[in-house]
Order: sequence, then structure tokens, then C-alpha cells
Amino acid sequence: MQVQIGELAKISDCKVVTIRYYEKEGLLPEPTRSSSNYRLYNDSHIERLQFIRHCRSLDMSLDEIKTILSLRAAPQQDCAEVNAMLDAHIVSVEERIAALQHLQQHLWDLREKCGGVKTIATCGIIQSLADGSCHSDGQPHAHG
Repeated sequence: MQVQIGELAKISDCKVVTIRYYEKEGLLPEPTRSSSNYRLYNDSHIERLQFIRHCRSLDMSLDEIKTILSLRAAPQQDCAEVNAMLDAHIVSVEERIAALQHLQQHLWDLREKCGGVKTIATCGIIQSLADGSCHSDGQPHAHG
């Protein structure tokens, strides 16, 4: 089966711009072209795009996916590198969960600074945000 990029986008539930980006980044092999220069994708493109989308749904980075794809191309190779990569990814997810839990507690602490109905001028939340006292150490933190 050969499909154009719009049909591939529908089949894979992936935006056309994302498919083009994956091609540009080397995650998807370059498709063949029709006589009218349209990209033509085959079953292997569909399968590979679905594989990439599944990896992305697990929040894997493009670099991690590139590595997995290159390892996948050598099926007889030991999978220790895949295991190590997934272990590192799990640690990264655990760290982000801990950071989000800390943020959540911080927000709850901030929320407690303004109970009941008050005017904006006396709102403890806005005052804490303005003077930086909303941070446990009194210093504003940059999050990025």
C-alpha cells in the first residue's frame, strides 16, 4: 500500500507537520515520490510512525527514539542498551514526579495564604507572589 502524507496523517493520527519534522530529524526514512512529486509512504513508514508515536506517548525524547530505532535495526544485538536507556528514563520520570509533587505542595501552601473572601489589596496569595515569600526559602525560583 502506498499513501500520501495526508492519508498517513489520518492513519497514524499524527499531524502532517509532525510527519515532516520526523523525516527532517531522520526518524522516518525519506519516502519515494510520485511522478507528480508527491511523497508516497508504504507500510513500513506506517509501522515506523506508529512505533515512534508509541515511544512519544511514553514521553521518550527524539534522541532516545533515534537510539532505539538504530538498535532495532540490529535485532541480533544484546538489548542491554535498551534496558539501560529505559531505566534512565524511569529515573527521569520519577524525578519529574517528585518535582511536580513538590510544586503541588508549594501551590497548596500558597493557597492557604488567603482564606475566605478578601479584596485583591489584602489577598495573601498576591502579596506572597509579589514579595517572594511564597517560596520556602524566601527566594524566587526560576522554573523552565
